[in-house]
Amino acid sequence: MRRALACLAFIFNAGCAMVGGVAPATEAAPASPGTVSGKPGSAEELVAYLSRLRGMSETALAAEATRQKRETTDLARVKAALALSLSPQAEESDILALVEPTARKENADRDVKAMASFLQALATERRKLKESAAAAGNRLRDEKRLHEAQKQRAEALQQKLDALTDLEKSLADRQNPTR
Repeated sequence: MRRALACLAFIFNAGCAMVGGVAPATEAAPASPGTVSGKPGSAEELVAYLSRLRGMSETALAAEATRQKRETTDLARVKAALALSLSPQAEESDILALVEPTARKENADRDVKAMASFLQALATERRKLKESAAAAGNRLRDEKRLHEAQKQRAEALQQKLDALTDLEKSLADRQNPTR
């Protein structure tokens, strides 16, 4: 999951760079899109942040998400959602609550909004997968109960059949007395 997010963040960053256009080989390359006076843009900041998160434990991810939630900026909310999305135990509703306002906001930073939309789709898909896994688990449990009930019924029928066979033998022995 972490590798997929890192790969997607790299693709996201590359896509953002392509939007600005490609500089001819003879000219010096201008600053990457989103950079203002040498300061990294939000896309670069998100990719760097994701890179830092990759090595963190689940506890450290939860602490980082809590730290980022204290800030009120869209970027901080998306960073908190990124940290939560890397944790397998995180609730999808928490991730969605962080990114939905940014994803809907008209005047949000383009890169932050794109990452928020990506995380929103990711959390929605995770929720669907968990729900389908739970439904499959319920079906499996029901099938197991049904199998056990059929097994018990088969054992009861076998006992009845054995009893009838014994009864038949005893009746046959009475009708044919040994002389």
